[in-house]
Amino acid sequence: MRKFFLFLLFCHVSSPVKHSLKFFFTGSSGIPDLPDFVGAAEVDQIQTAYCDSNKKLKPRQDWVKKIVRYDRQQLNWYKEECFVIQPNFLKATINYLMERLGQSEGVHVLQRISGCEWDDETGETDGFMRFGYDGEDFLTFDVKSLTWIALTPKAVSTKFSWDTDKSRIKHYENYLTQVCPEWLKKYVEIGKNSLRRKDLPSVSLLQKSPSSPVTCHASGFHPNKALMFWRKDGEELHEEVDLGETLLNHDGSFQMSADLNITSVEPEDWGRYECVFQLHGVKENIITKLDRAAIRTNLGKSLSLEANNEGPKRVSVVGAVVGVFILVLVCAVFGFIHNKKKTRRLSPGTTQRSSAPDPHQEEGERLNP
Repeated sequence: MRKFFLFLLFCHVSSPVKHSLKFFFTGSSGIPDLPDFVGAAEVDQIQTAYCDSNKKLKPRQDWVKKIVRYDRQQLNWYKEECFVIQPNFLKATINYLMERLGQSEGVHVLQRISGCEWDDETGETDGFMRFGYDGEDFLTFDVKSLTWIALTPKAVSTKFSWDTDKSRIKHYENYLTQVCPEWLKKYVEIGKNSLRRKDLPSVSLLQKSPSSPVTCHASGFHPNKALMFWRKDGEELHEEVDLGETLLNHDGSFQMSADLNITSVEPEDWGRYECVFQLHGVKENIITKLDRAAIRTNLGKSLSLEANNEGPKRVSVVGAVVGVFILVLVCAVFGFIHNKKKTRRLSPGTTQRSSAPDPHQEEGERLNP
């Protein structure tokens, strides 16, 4: 059975032409010292807004701040979603599921990811909505058949119950196929200077001990559409290389790494190996030669690198580690991801209200799932 985990920012490299809008909503009960509701919005895997049950609503990007400053309907929508509709809906649904599943009081978590993707070359759009309950995949909405799909036997009865709610299904169809794509296109246009910027990273070679793999680490690049690999004599390596995840930094840039197993590499052959970083839309690659003098280790060695004849900016190992730690703490409650294999990307929910869409108006009116 595939599992969902409280996550942060699963930042796998995405299609070069696909944009995404995602909303993450998490409701919980029985967890001390944590808000019982947390919400977050993302555009192209960049966190754009955050809110929680402590009445905190924080735009994360300057262009989003301008939107909510000058568009009162957008601001009111976020306030209603964060402070009324979603907290009440998730709380009521948790109580509903506990009763239906015969569960007593205790720790329970309900998570929802909804939203859409848009291919700006083909014009194709795709919407999605998924629920996870107590760490497991629970239900997903099939936009084509307009039915719920149970992802666990525990969800079968809920699936049949929700399938009968034709009004809510119509609402979700409208949001996922019409409203969400319109919002996504609007956000991409308004935030294009930030979302489409091209920032090259600092690249470092790291190693824990002389016998450990050598890590090629790039941090500070944008967008997240990038590749990193090791090659020998110009040929890309596969078996000796372990590729890491693409992760989001606290400043909206990204980091990634690739480990090279050097146990079978003879000292005289080190010069035949190099790490290659490719950023989508940038012609020249950053190439870092495997050089023992350039490796930073736990022993405190920190030497400058030369990459592609243009020394990339230095990166602080401590800063990178602290940045990742803070990222996990801040974002761990925003959503969920699979631990075995990659699944479809997800996003927000919205219905239509006059000129400003309200993704969950009907949910707010009917809190009993």
